[in-house]
Amino acid sequence: MSRQTARLPQPARSRLAMTLAAAAIAALAGCAGTHPMPPAADKAADAAPASPHWQRLHLGAGPGYDFPVYANHRLDGDLSRIREVVFVQHGLQRNGDDYYAAGAELLKASGRKPDEVLLLAPNFPGTPDQKKGFTGMPHWSVQGWLSGEDAVDGPARVSSLQVLDDLLAFVTNKARLPQVRKVTIAGHSGGAQIVHRYAALNHADERIRAGGIDLRYVVANPSSYLYFTPVRPAGAEGKSFAPYDIARCPDYDKYRYGMQDMVPYAKGADGMALYRRYAGRQVTYLAGTEDNDPNHRVLDKSCGAEAEGPTRLQRARGYLRYERYLAGPGLVTRHQAYEVVGVGHDQARMFGSQCGAQAVFGMPEAANAGGAACRAPQL
Repeated sequence: MSRQTARLPQPARSRLAMTLAAAAIAALAGCAGTHPMPPAADKAADAAPASPHWQRLHLGAGPGYDFPVYANHRLDGDLSRIREVVFVQHGLQRNGDDYYAAGAELLKASGRKPDEVLLLAPNFPGTPDQKKGFTGMPHWSVQGWLSGEDAVDGPARVSSLQVLDDLLAFVTNKARLPQVRKVTIAGHSGGAQIVHRYAALNHADERIRAGGIDLRYVVANPSSYLYFTPVRPAGAEGKSFAPYDIARCPDYDKYRYGMQDMVPYAKGADGMALYRRYAGRQVTYLAGTEDNDPNHRVLDKSCGAEAEGPTRLQRARGYLRYERYLAGPGLVTRHQAYEVVGVGHDQARMFGSQCGAQAVFGMPEAANAGGAACRAPQL
């Protein structure tokens, strides 16, 4: 993502502030329920229509499989001018249409050239989504997709993490997108859970960066994180680390919280070897300072998640301390982290914040006066 150096004019900054408000309403409305899925677009234009339409993309080796994706360009059209790709991953409600719409508005407000940026919102079909038109495609259990489990229905029982591998292979195929130099995979809430685990577990990152493509991940407000060792935050303020009490939670270290019973996609992986590799990958964590409700309606309240802390904010701070604890004095990480001041569990305001818009869309903080302010994590 090429960084802009010019400050946006005042009308553009005002438009961004209005966009954030509208996008926040749309995204929150999407969390309240599901919407009928429009049929796949079948027009031959290179640019997709303004209203969200999912496209049927064929992925994988051999017979492969079809998968629904929202995009701002026709994926079977001419993509030779695309220089940058941004993924925005939906949350627990599997409402890719809302996440795509919010991302498209933020992209527009950022001032980026739309003919050079491919915005993608993958939509993992869940077993309750039979009426959305995702026929002949893999379907996952309601929460299985966000941890990397295999599909439970459909023609291909593929891991959701393998789907991200295949999508990444599609957008980094130089025969199809010869000018791509940067790919950002961003997720909020449930989407952040799969993005975080994908960033830790995939085997594609170093190969893609060695090929000259800048690969980054943005993890915003997930309910839980993947721990590489059996310790968890301990002590009154969660600033020390010790194994968790198995009397309180016998399975606290099982995947998706720890390394036991790993999904087949990463079977046999060693925790510390994974962490050392993960530390060298370009990850930005975002945590809303108001995402601090221990009873939030879609907060993971299983004992494995509770072992990481009572709220998303505390779990984020605990995990950042944990990374420091693992790294020790000798390991340099390429991770960044910010707290978004005054923002709760709100995808549009997180990605539209000063640090969020910069991490996802390459927008300089100075050009985003309407975005929420950010600060260093309070550890």
